[in-house]
Amino acid sequence: MASLTAAEQRQFEEEGYVVVDDVFDPEREFDPVTAEYDGVLDRLAAELHESGAISSTYSDLAFSDRLARIYAETGQVYPKYFDLSLPQSGVTHQTPFWTGPAVFNLLRSQGVLDRVESLIGPEIYANPVQHIRLMPPERLVPTDPSTGQALLAATPWHQDNGVVTEEADDTRMITVWFPLIDTSEEMGCLVVQPGSHRRGLLTHCGGGRLHVPDQLLGDVSAKPLPMRRGSALFMHRLTVHSSLPNLSGQVRRSFDFRYQPTGEPTGRPAFPGFVARSRTRPDTELHDPEVWTALWLEARRALADGDQPRFNRWDANAAMCA
Repeated sequence: MASLTAAEQRQFEEEGYVVVDDVFDPEREFDPVTAEYDGVLDRLAAELHESGAISSTYSDLAFSDRLARIYAETGQVYPKYFDLSLPQSGVTHQTPFWTGPAVFNLLRSQGVLDRVESLIGPEIYANPVQHIRLMPPERLVPTDPSTGQALLAATPWHQDNGVVTEEADDTRMITVWFPLIDTSEEMGCLVVQPGSHRRGLLTHCGGGRLHVPDQLLGDVSAKPLPMRRGSALFMHRLTVHSSLPNLSGQVRRSFDFRYQPTGEPTGRPAFPGFVARSRTRPDTELHDPEVWTALWLEARRALADGDQPRFNRWDANAAMCA
């Protein structure tokens, strides 16, 4: 079992994060994911070409160039097609998402679960707040005509506890962020505020994406975290973090997963999680990616047919958010 070392656990407790190298076997765990997403992009391109939205499927281009070309020609971005989650509003019976077996295997990566076990114990639940981030170079991202802002941009300062409902405030949630390729500051790596988890939960503001307002950030001590392919960041739920803009020439591909002790609230009850590891009841672990997909299909059906659940605790009209 590849547990966190005593020094790594101490850094996590004191600074709210730790980066660990060689958590993944990139060839065995990442290459199948890359192949899956090549297929997702194939389907998106074919659909857009058939509808006349693009003049070519650009099948001769590499993934990064192809995605950027499609986004530029349509003037839109299509994160729903790639994400392993659903949006928080406007869900229909046709809302796309991606829950392929290679992605499911990543969620159950033993290298990840071993280290998470060091932090929260052996009964591990995969929280449903799970995402892939495909961030093209910002200069190539279409803008919103009404605001002039890029439709995909650097992530603002926030805490992951701030994007779930208050039922999960005491849940010992761990974020695991990792890139599929070497990710430099130029490419838009993550940035953390070491020790910020000790400040507790800060107010977040809306107006697009949830973020901590500037007046609460104070004198920000920001630490960029460039990372190699195969490494992973383990982060406390209250650590304030953001990302840098992608100024490189290729798409930054990364995942952020969340894990917690089984039985604690997820803060996102409309979405399905699953038992990723159980030392006491291994029969409860989910091993079938088709069952995982079925859980998300049922969640999509329930959201499309039912009332809109509450995903956000924050008041967009709060004085500090004006």
